[in-house]
Amino acid sequence: MNDNQMINHFPNHYELSRKDLLVKNIKRYRKDLERDGNGLAEKAESNWSNSASTRYLHLDFVPITFVLPADYNMFVEEYRKNPQSTWIMKPCGKSQGAGIFLINKLSKLKRWSREAKNAFHPQIAKESYVISRYIDNPLLIGGKKFDLRLYVLVTSFRPLKAYLFKQGFCRFCTVKYDTSVTELDNMYVHLTNVSVQKHGTEYNSLHGGKWSVQNLALYLEGTHGKEVTDRLFGSISWLIVHSLKAVAPVMANDRHCFECYGYDIIIDNNLKPWLVEVNASPSLTSTTVTDRILKYKLIDNILSVVLPPDGVPE
Repeated sequence: MNDNQMINHFPNHYELSRKDLLVKNIKRYRKDLERDGNGLAEKAESNWSNSASTRYLHLDFVPITFVLPADYNMFVEEYRKNPQSTWIMKPCGKSQGAGIFLINKLSKLKRWSREAKNAFHPQIAKESYVISRYIDNPLLIGGKKFDLRLYVLVTSFRPLKAYLFKQGFCRFCTVKYDTSVTELDNMYVHLTNVSVQKHGTEYNSLHGGKWSVQNLALYLEGTHGKEVTDRLFGSISWLIVHSLKAVAPVMANDRHCFECYGYDIIIDNNLKPWLVEVNASPSLTSTTVTDRILKYKLIDNILSVVLPPDGVPE
């Protein structure tokens, strides 16, 4: 590329945005820190859902996740520790809620594998999936589940230079949260993607089921206090930084490249944030007037950071 050219993607951004590779890179990052005796990799006993295990004290920001078909046996071992648990299946290379479903029984997974014609046969399988422990205790507002969409601009991975856009938003489900088995297949209860929710009868096109991060912060300060709210947003920044540090060694760094990532984060009812996924091409389509203003500001902010002070290169 010429000196005056820039591109809005890093060549192998999929190391961060593909669900299976993100998990692999975070696991490797933890192991490397552990091997070096770094305090960030400190572990503690965890008693998740009555099954004893160890967890990372400072880097426990992704739910327990396995890549299928490769990790099938490891998944079964983990599942059997706590057979009452619910898990969420996602195809690695898809977005907008496509192909996602929940399971709470191994038989359902085996039946799906048969119907998908050898989905778990490593020699035949064309597409890999991730299966993650479902965050079944999400923070609810008005009885509804939501997640956060935050925008992170990266201009360099080595050294790491990242900017968090202050005006993210929450995306709400249109149907009240319900953990009963009968609602396990109801995606309007469980998936916050606008591409899914907009087809529901309860969808409101005026506000698009969205709420600004500023409104969320005000709500949390009112219900939980400022100190707790500040700690939550500090944990979210920590999560973002360490997910980027996890992929930095394998990223093809190029001074001509920059990229805006869409981070999807769920907050549980203990006010702990969990990284769901990272999108390399977050939607810039607006569903409401507020949405259009936010995304206009986002693009304006990105350009003001990546372009030289005197404007567009000649």
